[in-house]
Amino acid sequence: MDLKLSAKHEALRAQIREFLKLHGHQSAPTIPGDRPNTALLAWQKLLLEHGYAGRTVPQHYGGYGAEPDVMEQHLIVEEFTRAGVALGIGNQGISMLVPTLLELGTEQQKREYIAHTLRGELVWCQGYSEPGAGSDLAAIQTRGVDDGEDFLINGQKIWTSTAHAADMIFCLVRTEPDLLKHQGLSYLLFSMKTPGISVRPLKTMTGRAEFNEVFFTDVRVPKHQIVGKRGDGWKVANATLKHERAYLANPGMLIQRYAEVAKLMQGKGLSGVPAIADPILMDRLMELQGRVLAQRCHGMRLLTLADKGQDPLLAGLITKLQGCEIRFQLSSLAVDALGEVGLLLQGSEHTRADGIWQERKGFDLGLVIGGGTAQIQKNIIAERGLNLPREPRAAA
Repeated sequence: MDLKLSAKHEALRAQIREFLKLHGHQSAPTIPGDRPNTALLAWQKLLLEHGYAGRTVPQHYGGYGAEPDVMEQHLIVEEFTRAGVALGIGNQGISMLVPTLLELGTEQQKREYIAHTLRGELVWCQGYSEPGAGSDLAAIQTRGVDDGEDFLINGQKIWTSTAHAADMIFCLVRTEPDLLKHQGLSYLLFSMKTPGISVRPLKTMTGRAEFNEVFFTDVRVPKHQIVGKRGDGWKVANATLKHERAYLANPGMLIQRYAEVAKLMQGKGLSGVPAIADPILMDRLMELQGRVLAQRCHGMRLLTLADKGQDPLLAGLITKLQGCEIRFQLSSLAVDALGEVGLLLQGSEHTRADGIWQERKGFDLGLVIGGGTAQIQKNIIAERGLNLPREPRAAA
């Protein structure tokens, strides 16, 4: 990638900086597991109007309609990150489902769902993992039985982020039980208010319930709410996973998180001495700075390949593993830098930043597992990226 900016890109950078100067104070962050509040919806609307969200999504689907330009998107993320301003809503619907529908959805599905999702009016959850099908996603057992114009859904999902607050679900269901497990799946869209759906929140170590169990009992879903062809759900699901892993490993988020940790460590601790004066903590911060910068450069590599229409191959496989692990290590360093205060829960009068780092550490550990565990990611890198032999399977 040529890092020299053209006149067009320099003008865009100046435009972004002016926008942030005028409107940055209105930004509202996304809270994991929650519906967008009024402030966040207003901020998202402003970003869409100026092309800083949904930039390349066609206008007739609710986006800004700009031509794809990887450097433009890079500049937007870079400038917002530098200013410490939130980039609007980044939930599963916007980051994972919208690009999937743009690639594989019908015209009706695009017009019905994308604009409402981009504006934050329609909140989605992802129905993938099951108690017996997490790492081996193709082993799911939730069934969709052909019942005339509908599928009749029965089964269970687990670790379903935001299900308790979602309007809709994109769900992987076995509709062809006689086919091999990868060939018998379908990718369905349906309302979480459909009769027969029940949700049970799962409280995590953060003290919140971002995840849920979801149960389906004779849930009726019209067949036209399928994305792609019947039995072709594995292909659609992997398209969504590709976007999920990119979303979880966003280099811009890592840069912003690193800046927050560095600022925290420069402040005075309980003893009056800043944490950055501790040589061990400073060494950890410097190591993570190098890893964050490497991830940023790697992100540029992926943008270059995307701009040229080239398959990233191995380069694309390592992003989720590295991004989520660095994110967790940054949060862990922040908690350690807080010293004894880092042990306190939210609500204590002695916590700093309302205990946000303790919550982030717990949530970020979950991301190392979610979207494909670190161990699964390493197997994928080894087998698909390095062409190593498959891991031996235990005898039945």
